[in-house]
Amino acid sequence: MTARRAAGLSATAGLSATAGLSATAWLGAAGVGAAALLRSSFAAKAGSARFYLLTISLAGTWTGGALGAGPVQWRGDRWRNRPASAARALIVVPVVTGAATFAVFYGVARVARRHRALRRAIASVLRYAEDGSTPLVMLIASGSGVAEELFFRGALWCGPRPLRTTTLAYAASTAVTGNPALVLAGLITSVIFGWQRDATGGVLAPAVTHVTWSLLMLRYLPPLFRNADQTPDPLTRRPRPAPDCSRSPGSGN
Repeated sequence: MTARRAAGLSATAGLSATAGLSATAWLGAAGVGAAALLRSSFAAKAGSARFYLLTISLAGTWTGGALGAGPVQWRGDRWRNRPASAARALIVVPVVTGAATFAVFYGVARVARRHRALRRAIASVLRYAEDGSTPLVMLIASGSGVAEELFFRGALWCGPRPLRTTTLAYAASTAVTGNPALVLAGLITSVIFGWQRDATGGVLAPAVTHVTWSLLMLRYLPPLFRNADQTPDPLTRRPRPAPDCSRSPGSGN
């Protein structure tokens, strides 16, 4: 090996290492910043300007971290010369999957609202759709869904087991809210979105599913949890009324 070739290989290796370090720095900074913004968002008053500013900043942080780390595979190379199959696999199937996922969550929510702790945990999230501007909340939720897919199923989708890595990473980011319902929902949807990313080779399919699921959840779940704090727990047994001892056993009336 000549000295010139050795120098070229060394320079290439150095650039690759620098690029890898830069991508890691982007992802790490975005992850930490997004976790802080997410926690602050759920501490803000529903419908306030601060809440909207924080959630928009959160979507921007996910997007900036993903794009800063490098190019993101949007739809996968396999669909480049198959437009009909691409439309079905990247749009139709994800919309149906998002609707089916919502149907499962809706059924589970009807059961969960019977339990006081779960009811209040879910209601604390949905109140942001109820108390604020519904169109604005849905717009921000759609943007956040795409941003999260760019980050988790895009830039972070690497290594030998990307599904497990991204699912655990998303669970960790939602855990900062202290809301078990949000963490559980994140674990389940991360697996579904990850399967779609693996099947299609890009982030478009999981992004469409994510947005479809989010919009249906925001539209149809809040009515189930209105007045959650005032709703009595149906599993709580009511105390028996005390027997009336004012009447004597022998009284006729």
